[in-house]
Amino acid sequence: MNRPLFNSPFLLGFEHIERLAERTAKADSYPPCNIEHTDEARLKITVAVAGFRPDELSVTVEDNQLVVRGRAADSETKTFLHRGIASRHFQRSFVLAEGIEVLSAELRNGLLTIELERPPQQNVVRTIPIRSAEVHREDVNNDG
Repeated sequence: MNRPLFNSPFLLGFEHIERLAERTAKADSYPPCNIEHTDEARLKITVAVAGFRPDELSVTVEDNQLVVRGRAADSETKTFLHRGIASRHFQRSFVLAEGIEVLSAELRNGLLTIELERPPQQNVVRTIPIRSAEVHREDVNNDG
């Protein structure tokens, strides 16, 4: 049975999360990556990008997604007997929760490391005033 993940009547306004979950399930697994929880508020994504130079990579934030792109410049002067190191173009996306900040990106030894920080969560309690829709008897008597 294919039942939507957020099909509860008590989960209001979460349809976009279900669409994001479906999109990430279809995501490409190239290039390989690690995602670490470095401390309570920080994350680190490490993407294996062997053979890519910094000017062939881009890291952007687009609509709450961290997007890593690679466009390797093909060298037509090389003749390969065997090509086992992948250097194809790629796009790898990571969905970011609201408020997550991308702090930095660094390329070292074929690994692109992206540092992220989650702001501290603040619990907000708001009281909603309740208006009465009842008509008071005095209001009815004064009208007529």
